[in-house]
Amino acid sequence: MAARTFRNPVISGFYSDPSICCAGDDFYLITSSLEYFPGLPIFHSRDLVHWQQIGHVLDRPSQLNLDDVGCSAGNYAPTIRYHAGRFYVVGTLRRPAEQGVNDINFVVTAENPAGPWSEPVTLIEIPGIIDPSLFFDDDGRAWYVANARVAEPPWPGYRDIWVQEFDAENLALIGEKTLLWNGAVKGAQAPEAPHIYKVDGIYYLLIAEGGTFHDHAVTIARSPSVTGPYEGNPRNPILTHRHLGLAFPITNPGHADLIQTKTGEWWMVALASRPYGGYYYNLGRETFLARVKWEDGWPIVNPGRGCLESEQVAPDLKPCPVPSLPACDHFDTPTLAFCWNFIRTPRSDFWSLSQRPGHLRLRLRPERLSDIANPSFVGQRQRHIDCAVRTSMAFAPQTPNEEAGLALVQNNNYHFRFTLALATDGGLEARVIRRKGGEEETLGVCRAVGVLHYLKMEAIGQDYAFYYAATPEAWVPIAEQVDGRILSTPVAGGFVGTMIGMYGSANGVSSESVVDFDYFEYLSLDR
Repeated sequence: MAARTFRNPVISGFYSDPSICCAGDDFYLITSSLEYFPGLPIFHSRDLVHWQQIGHVLDRPSQLNLDDVGCSAGNYAPTIRYHAGRFYVVGTLRRPAEQGVNDINFVVTAENPAGPWSEPVTLIEIPGIIDPSLFFDDDGRAWYVANARVAEPPWPGYRDIWVQEFDAENLALIGEKTLLWNGAVKGAQAPEAPHIYKVDGIYYLLIAEGGTFHDHAVTIARSPSVTGPYEGNPRNPILTHRHLGLAFPITNPGHADLIQTKTGEWWMVALASRPYGGYYYNLGRETFLARVKWEDGWPIVNPGRGCLESEQVAPDLKPCPVPSLPACDHFDTPTLAFCWNFIRTPRSDFWSLSQRPGHLRLRLRPERLSDIANPSFVGQRQRHIDCAVRTSMAFAPQTPNEEAGLALVQNNNYHFRFTLALATDGGLEARVIRRKGGEEETLGVCRAVGVLHYLKMEAIGQDYAFYYAATPEAWVPIAEQVDGRILSTPVAGGFVGTMIGMYGSANGVSSESVVDFDYFEYLSLDR
């Protein structure tokens, strides 16, 4: 009988910096969310392969202030741990240093990982400390480990990895910091993402280094004491794809976390990307799974392969499939599904599921996608290389400033808007606008008529196409074979993936107008 296999990534789309813990037979995983709200999506699995989102760690504005946070700032690299019946999450909120605001390292707790989670407790509030983690030792003590810049780095990108005791009852740091390690490669960029584990009485410090792009890597050191000194694995890095070239189908693996199952197996979750259409990855950094075996006191990632694979043998756990996301959201529930996100913290009720039942209503406001603000945008991740999105909307703009429709967003200066607006003759038109590097260009326009309007976007690799219909399925192409590479971080910069969603704006002026979306359909077209 052939061995059971699974496909990577196990969580597709912009779900980066995975961290994992185990409570009984259940696994829980969280990822970064950066400038998007709610913050820190949390997933559940019984077999490490099938994951279902059960909520967000930070789902209330009181927990998460993303006001004025720039693109690819916000919630960085959290860690989740379970100890003595309590779940802990530590993370970093990166805030605008140019405004004299410090980064915050915080901790939240919960009895139930689906929530509610507590209000954050600030542990550190200074710039440059990121990627915190917790380690609970078997002697009852707990430890907080993170990385930090130093005043006079010996080379650019240098970081210290350090540890400090953590009072898990009172949620406070105590004692002095101890320097542990600064990475395996001298001169390497950004030693970060530290996690400590204890295996057979030995402490292991797992980190990422080399930066989160092509040179990303996972390295490891060990010590008989939690506070060191740590010796690096002579076979470091234990995971990287930097030597496999730009054409390899999976790139930049790193920022890993380890877990042991009840059957004794060890597994690693890590971020990585899938380039397509060249060295571009519109889906961002995704969550991958790899087998780990211990040899000579060190972990080996995917023995015999040494890299992340698109398909590999599954864990020795009973398969537990989970329901897939519905292809179509008809907005007939009292709350938005967990897949939906806002850009930064929503400070007003600009959206509603109740004002027109069976519809998502967005109120047009002055804020634009190009602003560092909270625009009237509700989106979800692009999760497939080939996909299609459709929606139906009712919209009657009153002034030339007003527009509403679909948006494909990488950041404020790199996105597509597929919206309806008033034409110069007072009629209604559908138009596709590309914003690239802060400059806007109209790629296509067609006349829009009627009360209901239908919009469709299809992505086949890096070719995106936009269609309008005044009646169902009577599609008129507006812009075809549009190059989608501006939605990739190698072009746009930053750390996020593409978000696709519904949008409306009055572009700098006040408005009383609204747009009603009847449904939003997302279909995978992957072959």
